[in-house]
Order: sequence, then structure tokens, then C-alpha cells
Amino acid sequence: MMTREEYIESLRKMKLNVYLFGEKIENPVDHPIIRPSLNSLAMTYELAQMEEYKDIMTVKSNLTGKTINRFCHLHQSTEDLINKVKMQRLCGQKTAACFQRCVGMDAFNAIYSTTYEMDQKYGTVYHKRFVEYMKYVQDNDLTVDGAMTDPKGDRGLSPSKQADPDMYLHIVEIRPDGIVVKGAKAHQTGAVNSHEHLIMPTQSMKEEDKAYAVSFAIPSDAEGITMIYGRQSCDTRKMERLHDIDLGNSQFGGHEALVIFDNVFIPNDRVFMCEEYDFAGMMVERFAGYHRQSYGGCKVGVGDVLIGAAAVAAEYNGAAKASHIKDKLIEMNHLNETLYACGIACSCEGQKTAAGNYQIDLLLANVCKQNVTRYPYEIARLAEDIAGGLMVTMPSEEDLRSKEIGHYVEKYFKGVNNVATENRMRILRLIENLTLGTAAVGYRTESMHGAGSPQAQRIMISRQCDMESKKKLAKSIAHIDETKNIQ
Repeated sequence: MMTREEYIESLRKMKLNVYLFGEKIENPVDHPIIRPSLNSLAMTYELAQMEEYKDIMTVKSNLTGKTINRFCHLHQSTEDLINKVKMQRLCGQKTAACFQRCVGMDAFNAIYSTTYEMDQKYGTVYHKRFVEYMKYVQDNDLTVDGAMTDPKGDRGLSPSKQADPDMYLHIVEIRPDGIVVKGAKAHQTGAVNSHEHLIMPTQSMKEEDKAYAVSFAIPSDAEGITMIYGRQSCDTRKMERLHDIDLGNSQFGGHEALVIFDNVFIPNDRVFMCEEYDFAGMMVERFAGYHRQSYGGCKVGVGDVLIGAAAVAAEYNGAAKASHIKDKLIEMNHLNETLYACGIACSCEGQKTAAGNYQIDLLLANVCKQNVTRYPYEIARLAEDIAGGLMVTMPSEEDLRSKEIGHYVEKYFKGVNNVATENRMRILRLIENLTLGTAAVGYRTESMHGAGSPQAQRIMISRQCDMESKKKLAKSIAHIDETKNIQ
């Protein structure tokens, strides 16, 4: 397993084609806007080296027998699924941001089981290829960007009916030695901090869409790949001379990018689906289930930090003993632990796939993510309520440090007398960051759209809830005999 330092140096060796604010970034590793997100991902390597977390962060590979980082693991039991959620909560607690490695882990497990079933039907060798790829990932402790979401263009049209065929990533040529693909993947979490991109189709496909039914792996610095770094609220604060307080969370962050594939060649040994359109839906559904489970861990860990920050703010404001403040903090904890309970529940109810790895309970995973589209918003609202308006009206760190006016900031923004004004500003900026700033991408807004929109979960809940069996239960209890003739 790599250390934190080895991971960072491994990225330095890559020749990534990254753009930010219209300019090519020659050194993404040390760019002040990008670096906090890299620090968050590096935490997944750092924690794996710590003795106190080894049972959560590391596991024995079923492929090689070696000890590996759990983020590279194929789940072998319900205990593995539970430990995955615990690991994600821990990482959220340590970074208060998106640590970006979950999507690849969820893609590994979805593609592993789907390729096995493809091979069973078609006699292909996708699963064997993917097993070899997973050994490579595990042996080198790689970070892989699991890439599913396409730009989609006109949502009312299927991939093959789009005015611009590149709105969905697709195969443009099949060669004896591989395939050539074109298109893009949008909203890609941690793309710039990843060694590899692992591509999946974005939705179920019909035969006319078979060119869009494709799965493959490619190094992040392969020829033809361009990444455009996404903007975040308050991101340019990181470029300011004095920004430590104003960032709220100066060390950690997350990011998304648009990843463009401009006629990129993929060799056969890295192709895991090529026009098998009837398996696209299976891969999507399984990945979505795993990733919706993930939100019962990562968002809960960040929620722990936000709840703690709200409690500290109440103390610094001198309001901690007020009954309504106590009640709001109780409600925040209740909502956060409910999210965690759903993540654990869908893990406990997991089952073995035909390939041998474990899949979560899809119904409960979708219930988990449906709650995540709501509860973090309420947790954030309550945190803002407790913090007070100063969270969004206080002056900058430049003002606090000013020789001319700093004493005014120090004097008039003080809360309880035994707490330094600077510390009060720091905790309020952290709440601002988590609810409105750069971290809101990885907490509040991502809670809505990450791993699919709320409607996507509702569709899956409708499919998985087995309404007919529930109707039979009710009819049985009510002694309904539908064989009787209607008079």
C-alpha cells in the first residue's frame, strides 16, 4: 500500500491535461485551488497506514491474498459492506469534505459481478480481463475515478437519437486490438486526483444504442483525455494572501471535472463491455446501489463535523444552554444517525452475487440515498440557524489582521468573553464552508444529485418494494377472496 507521500509523488509523475479558468495547469498537485481536494484523497492513504484504523481501512484481497486498502476491495461478506460504510464515515470525519475514492470502489464491485454474468451468457472474457485489472489496481494501490455520468444533452432523447452523438460517450471504431471512443463524462469526482478512469454506461440501453454500451479503463494521462476543472462557491478565496480563516476548512476539499475523450484508443485487455447493451442496465443499477449505500457513510461523517461545529458556535455565542438550541442539536444528530442506520441496514441485508462478491440490498440502499437528498439540507439549515447571521456577514481575515481596523473586528465580533474572536470567526467560517462554500459541493448539493437524482431513487424504490406481495398480505388479513363472483 502507498503512503500519503508516495501517492502525492505518483501524481506528480503523471502528465495530466487539466484546465482551470481557461488555462492549462502544468502542476495540478500544487495548485492552491486543487490541492485541498488532493489532501482529502491522500487521507485515505494516511489512515490506512495507522494501526488504530487498520481493521476498517485495510483488508485481505480475495484475488491476491495480500493486505490492501479497502478502497480497492471486492466485498466478500456483509461484514465487508458494513466496514465500507464505517470507513467512509471515518474519512468524512477526518476531512469534512469529499475524499473522492468511493466512486471507483463502487465501480469495481458493479463491473466485477456484471462482467461475470456477461461472460456466462456470451462466452466473452470480460471478467477475466477485469480480474487482471483489479490485481493491477490492488498491487499498486491506485485511485480510480469511476465514471458513469454523461452530459446527456436532450434528456427526452435516447443516446442514439441525440443531435450531437457525443452527448453520450460512445464507440466510434472497433479494431482487432481494441476500440476507439469519443464523448465525455461529467461531474467526475476526484478525476484530477486519480491515476485511472473506469468507464461505465450511464443508463439502460436498447439495441440502437449499443455503441454507447461500453465499459473500459484508461490511465488519466492517456492521449486524447482532457479534464476541465469545475468551479465551486468561494473557490478563489484559496488564491487570497490571507485565507486560512476565510476558507473555513483550509486543508481539505473536493472537486469535480468534465473529462473529455477525443478519439481515445482503448486496448482490448482494458475493455470490459463492448456493445452488450442488454447488460448496461445491470451495471448501472448495481453501481447505483453501491454508491447510494456509500452516502450513508461519507455524508454522515461530514455531518458529524457540521453538528460539532454548530455546537461549538452555540457555546461561543453564549447560547448553548438555551432549550431550543439543545433541541436543534438533538434533531441534527437524529437525522444524521438515521442516514447511518440506512447505510448499515442495506449492508447487513446484502447478498452474494453469482461472481462471488457481495451486493447490498438495493431497496434499502435507495431508501438510504432518498433520505440523503433531504436530511443534510435540514441539518445544514439548523446549523445556519444556530450559527447566526454573522456566518455570512463578518469581515475577512485581512480585516482582522489589519493594523488600522483589526481592533474593531476583534472588539465587536467577540462572543463570550473567554473565547478569542478569531476562534469564533473560525468556527463560523467552517459552518459557512460546509453549508454554502466549497465543501457544500461534497455535502449539501451533492447529497441531492450525487449517485442519481431523487427521482432515480424513487423509481428504484418502486421497482424493488414488491408492492404485489404487500397487497397479498393485506388481502390475507382482510380475508378477501377474489375468486368470488361479483353480483
